[in-house]
Amino acid sequence: MAEAVHEILGGKVQLFQRPNSKRWHCRASIGGAQHRHSTKQVSLAQAKDVAEDWYLTLAGKAARGEIKAGKTFKYAAERFMVEFKVLTEGQRSPLYVRRHEERLNLYLVPFFGNKVLSEITSGMVQDYRIDRITKGSFTKPKADESTDLTKRRRNGKAPSRSTLHQEMVCLRQVLKFSRRHGWLELLPDLSDPYRASSKVSHRAWFSPAEYQTLYEAARERAANPKKERWRTACEDLLDYILFMANTGLRPDEAKRIEIRDIEIVQDGPKRERILHIAVRGKRGTGWAKSMPGAVHPFTRMKERHNLQPSDLIFPTLQRELFNTLLDELDMKKDREGNARTFYSLRHTYISTRLLEGADIYQIAKNCRTSVEMIEKHYAAHIKDMIDAASVNIRRPKPRR
Repeated sequence: MAEAVHEILGGKVQLFQRPNSKRWHCRASIGGAQHRHSTKQVSLAQAKDVAEDWYLTLAGKAARGEIKAGKTFKYAAERFMVEFKVLTEGQRSPLYVRRHEERLNLYLVPFFGNKVLSEITSGMVQDYRIDRITKGSFTKPKADESTDLTKRRRNGKAPSRSTLHQEMVCLRQVLKFSRRHGWLELLPDLSDPYRASSKVSHRAWFSPAEYQTLYEAARERAANPKKERWRTACEDLLDYILFMANTGLRPDEAKRIEIRDIEIVQDGPKRERILHIAVRGKRGTGWAKSMPGAVHPFTRMKERHNLQPSDLIFPTLQRELFNTLLDELDMKKDREGNARTFYSLRHTYISTRLLEGADIYQIAKNCRTSVEMIEKHYAAHIKDMIDAASVNIRRPKPRR
């Protein structure tokens, strides 16, 4: 509560002192909004002169339309995060929600925070992009360093395109939230005016010859591990490679598979033994039918670890051993420089099925993805998808 209040300019401006402070502050209502300012003066006479100049300057800006009233971006961002955490619970991972909050606290709110929502224009968004690219990101604080952003430095390294895209997504969601609440009339254009068309690159996979090399190396490592205590891990890696390359599962889907989710059946035109798998992953629950080559890895894992119906088939992924194997074979990256991971085994399954002439729609259903994604990232680089008879057709020349 203020200790003393003095009015000037016919009561339009009030001067007051905050508790435990000798300096005078002033406040005034302009354009339907309350404004406050510190005169930084201890003398009341000097504070009145500063307050009068401040009020006249502020009134002039309001008359010219330079002062806009409304909710600030910081207020909207705080309200948005409260709603976002509640409404996405159980639908979005906690990590995704936390990353959104970090983008707001680290970069978006410090840049747009005090701006009224209606002041955020396409030009200001471009200024934000320039600021992020030129100044870079905040370095992670060490144990003995302060977490205060004003005391932390930015590394000057431009963020990746995907990082900046995610920040634009977060900014767009806050602005859409503000529009739903009636705080913003129109959304500014957030598109990058100078962005070139992104290159459609295929996913890192193992060609048939490369996969054969990988399989033989994994089999040799399983038969003759460098240390006897590593034998089980090497055998598990071999079975994992075979299982993934013959099912097309995502690594996170394979990690959730339990024994009771798999059934060995006879299916297909030749009535071969394959696996019917109940898949639980990022697309919900679905079904997948494996190639015959996935049956033996499954039964070996079940017998080796004496797995029960509720046990996970692959509770531990041998990533370090897999990367070591790739490094020894000089296959960690493909010719475009894309790193190969466990996910590359899924890409290998899809590409191999396309090479064998499988129906692209059935592959999309079995892999729980879309035909568009397969055509964009897989079929585009496979020469067998091009019908030479249709491409090399020639119009017959008329006889004389």
